[in-house]
Amino acid sequence: MTPQLDLPVAEYLNRDIKAIITEFPAVADILGRYDIGCVSCGLGTCLFKDVVAIHDLSAEEEAALMAGIAGILYPGRDVVIPATARQDRPKTVGTRYSPPLQKLVDEHGLIKRWVAIIPEFIENLDIATEAGRQEIRQGIDFIRSFADKYHHAKEEAILFKYFDESLDIIKIMCADHENARARVREMLAALERQDRETIATHLKAYRDLLTEHIKKEDEVLYRWMDRNLSTSQVGKLFAAFSEKDGEFGGAPKNYEDFIIHLEKKYKIMEVSK
Repeated sequence: MTPQLDLPVAEYLNRDIKAIITEFPAVADILGRYDIGCVSCGLGTCLFKDVVAIHDLSAEEEAALMAGIAGILYPGRDVVIPATARQDRPKTVGTRYSPPLQKLVDEHGLIKRWVAIIPEFIENLDIATEAGRQEIRQGIDFIRSFADKYHHAKEEAILFKYFDESLDIIKIMCADHENARARVREMLAALERQDRETIATHLKAYRDLLTEHIKKEDEVLYRWMDRNLSTSQVGKLFAAFSEKDGEFGGAPKNYEDFIIHLEKKYKIMEVSK
């Protein structure tokens, strides 16, 4: 198909990025140079303007990326794609995230430690004894209670409400959460029938899912959200997260103790946060 080079720049910015990549495959290479992996993104199609706004590029990087894409969309023409609007909210010197977003990143640290344990956990799955089945229940409960009811609930019920929840990147995160919940249900059912292979399959799938999920949140979503939250909103988020922490009391510490127990059992060094 012959590219329609007479489309206004604004129309390109409001087109699905995957449709643009299909029409102009070289755009994927330009995005890839800045670690924007739209080709491998799992759900839906973000608008071009949203893709650029969400990723944390410097003004210079964004200008270079846009110039490269303009050269592909409009070869031989002097076309400038406008820069995205930037909201520069002062941050505390030396911190990467605002306090509530840093709290979520810290919670990711414990989840990553569980993810690092999973291969050894699978290797030593014991469904023949009650002690073994109880440890499996504890591992599944960590996913269901700490990772989901405590951590994911903060995102879905609080953080995401400050943004347009129809954005593809937020829909992807929520779809990942639902995927994890489905795997928990499958593992619990498999434990009831003492199906070791099915438990192992879903644990491995969960490990793969959360590894990529956390990477997308820490490196893309949270940075974008932090740039677009006002100082007042940051304060309200911090208060809401603190209230949620109060509801759970000492449970998060108990889950950390469980992870420490497994790390010692399997001689696994703590994963860097």
